[in-house]
Amino acid sequence: MPQACEKRLETVNLAEIAVRYLKHNGQVDTLLVAGIDCEPVLVSYSKSASPVLLICEHAGREIPQKLKGLGLSDRERGLHIAYDIGAGKVADLLSQKLDCTLVQQRYSRLVIDCNRPLGSAGSIPEISDSTEILANSNIVEEQRQARERAIFDPFAEQCRLQISQPHILFAFSVHSFTPVMSGINRPWDIGFLYRDQSSLGDKLVVSAQVLWPDLNVAGNQPYQIEDGADWFIPNCAEPKAVPHSLIEIRNDHLLTEAGCQEWAERLFDLLAKFMEDTNGSNP
Repeated sequence: MPQACEKRLETVNLAEIAVRYLKHNGQVDTLLVAGIDCEPVLVSYSKSASPVLLICEHAGREIPQKLKGLGLSDRERGLHIAYDIGAGKVADLLSQKLDCTLVQQRYSRLVIDCNRPLGSAGSIPEISDSTEILANSNIVEEQRQARERAIFDPFAEQCRLQISQPHILFAFSVHSFTPVMSGINRPWDIGFLYRDQSSLGDKLVVSAQVLWPDLNVAGNQPYQIEDGADWFIPNCAEPKAVPHSLIEIRNDHLLTEAGCQEWAERLFDLLAKFMEDTNGSNP
């Protein structure tokens, strides 16, 4: 097991479990190497009775050994193109504060993006923010399916399993975004993405604006929920019809441990108030 994976496993709560599927639909996983590669999904506090489910699709930046780093440099693998900087840390801290279940994907979105529909252009990107991912160019169907079976499928299965639990009344996905994209400044400190009325996303945005009057809080910025560009919200949260949102925090706030802690505390205060105002649920 890579040192980075081992180090993270040493620090997780005892209630956490790592989920690994070696077979899917009768086919053996030929991508991940047991004892070397990380398990794709990490589920924290799986036995929690909290009404909240947290998801972090872009928490990790691991790359299976067989993919040889996707041809990227160490610097490129540390950029936002590889993972959502700080999002995994904030989600982990928030799950501890809420004592709620958290599902995290540990592999880089450049291997396969677990918040994109399978087969979409963004699922296995050939270019990300002007960086060419050479290993993703002209991959054959067998290679695509190997990534889907080994990494996407177990994550999707856990998301569906956890959202189906009857005690889950709220679902939030934690992400981060860059201050500048394609030369365009993105001034928002945080954005809450939603589209379905059941999300109550508009009420969440108002609650955040009242709670944080000095922050730039937006609804449906810097992105919008779309069937062709999102997976968890359209396929899990909306069908469950519980209040939900994809939460986007600008990543320059999350470059330090203190920054991640501050935003986890902010989100805890916000979600506790939102849940109380919505149906009297306690976090």
